[in-house]
Amino acid sequence: MIRAFVAVQISRDVGHKIFAVQSQLKRSLRGIRWVNQEKFHFTLKFLGTVKEEDVASIMNALKQAIGPIPPFRIISRGIGVFPDIRKPRVLWVGLEGEKLKVLATGMEEALEPLGFDREKRDFKPHVTLGRWRDSGGSSEHLKEELQRYKDYDFGESWVKEVIFFQSVLKPEGAVYSPLGVVSLTEPN
Repeated sequence: MIRAFVAVQISRDVGHKIFAVQSQLKRSLRGIRWVNQEKFHFTLKFLGTVKEEDVASIMNALKQAIGPIPPFRIISRGIGVFPDIRKPRVLWVGLEGEKLKVLATGMEEALEPLGFDREKRDFKPHVTLGRWRDSGGSSEHLKEELQRYKDYDFGESWVKEVIFFQSVLKPEGAVYSPLGVVSLTEPN
């Protein structure tokens, strides 16, 4: 059994800009377990535990459903928290792009027949910056930092592929390894 998720990598330039803001936030926000820069990504779907023998069928379903989608750009803009500012648990950078929803919907439709439930929460594409160590951790500076960076433009990334990752949990943090890649189709 493996722990797996489906994700999109953001551009290196955007990752550097996010890291620079994250470094600033570390000075004023406490109690957060910060995501390492090399792990910045956008999770389309967390699959949980899957059987190794199911990897090929998951990859085939993804290729058929999202492979035909042409590459598109996404904008990384603003920071926010889940679930809300009173009891924040996740600090994130928002993502915008007209085809993000198409990509996520196609993936959900492809994986549902394989036994993966559709996401019940609203679709909120984001890159996780960090998670509060305790549930509901907060900071007196959180509100002002959210206001300062609410419209901050981190730049754009091109979505040209979707990666099916394995995640191995280790004491020093999760280690991600690609199980497969689905390339989006360039229009003729």
